[in-house]
Amino acid sequence: MSKLIRIRDVMKHEYDMVESTMSVREALDTMHHIETKCLIVNKHNPDDEYGIVVLSDIAREVLAKDKSPDRVSIYEVMTKPAVIVHPDMDIRHASSLFGRLGLSRAPVVDRSGEVIGIVSHTDMVMKGLMHLV
Repeated sequence: MSKLIRIRDVMKHEYDMVESTMSVREALDTMHHIETKCLIVNKHNPDDEYGIVVLSDIAREVLAKDKSPDRVSIYEVMTKPAVIVHPDMDIRHASSLFGRLGLSRAPVVDRSGEVIGIVSHTDMVMKGLMHLV
């Protein structure tokens, strides 16, 4: 694969942003983009970092432990800080990063520090390989 394919070429532009203080049920009720399989947790202030909750985190920490989604807060199941990627990153580097850190998806953050999308290993493989054809 010699053609440069960037994260911006394969990322999803729609994602769900929630607050860490929401209950898991509230956060899931607000979720519109289930295909992303995650929720981005908003910063509390400009000096804070984004968090992320993958649906498998909720399955492992709430469902499997038979906890009430009304009584578990997003901050209890999120990963913070979320590992972020930049839209101009080569998907080969992002894929390597995902592999080393055991990630399945990451927020895409622009130079201003704003989330502009989400990218998954599936996006990189399926959409990235399609760009090669």
